[in-house]
Amino acid sequence: MLLIQLSSGQGPEECCLAVANALKLLLKEMADVGLDANILEYEPGRSSVTYKSVLVAIKPLGTMDDASVTDDIKSRVYQHWNGTLKWVCKSPYRPKHGRKNWFLNASVWEPKASAHLASSDFRIKTCRAGGSGGQHVNTTDSAVQITHKASGLSVKVQTERSQHQNKKIAWQLIRYKLEQEALAKQQLARGELRMQHHQLIRGHAVRTFKGNNFIEV
Repeated sequence: MLLIQLSSGQGPEECCLAVANALKLLLKEMADVGLDANILEYEPGRSSVTYKSVLVAIKPLGTMDDASVTDDIKSRVYQHWNGTLKWVCKSPYRPKHGRKNWFLNASVWEPKASAHLASSDFRIKTCRAGGSGGQHVNTTDSAVQITHKASGLSVKVQTERSQHQNKKIAWQLIRYKLEQEALAKQQLARGELRMQHHQLIRGHAVRTFKGNNFIEV
């Protein structure tokens, strides 16, 4: 399994719209190569159907969450979805605004099976999955929430029908969160966070899209 995060960074609402556009493309491209893409969590933007960030789990269709992605597909995912993405389009929110270049960041993370987390450091809770899903969602405690006691970081996973599978994904996701938090603290200590955002805005884009239809150029 791979995790892909799309983020607008500190960008304006246009960047949040770019994240939404990129998400649609990501889901389509993954389906085209036989991969299943599940949205694990997201942070909405201020406008309708926009996202500040989205975290997506990628795995082969019809397999368990820990199934391996082939090296060829993995290389393709890293090539297309790891780095700065650029969207060239007139702002749909500010017609008189002169800026036309909007940026978002895509990053790929591969869970490490060998990494170990002590269960005593976490609270694990099972609960009923929310949202649509029919009778199964309403009558079974398939959703799993894991909270890291020391930091308060928490994840809830309900993408799978099996509680066992949701728990496996939740452990991978909380590991990802802890690693990201540790990295952010290191960058903050070095005064690198502002520079990292500056590099997102001005860095070389791995892919460029244009227009309201988000067509690659």
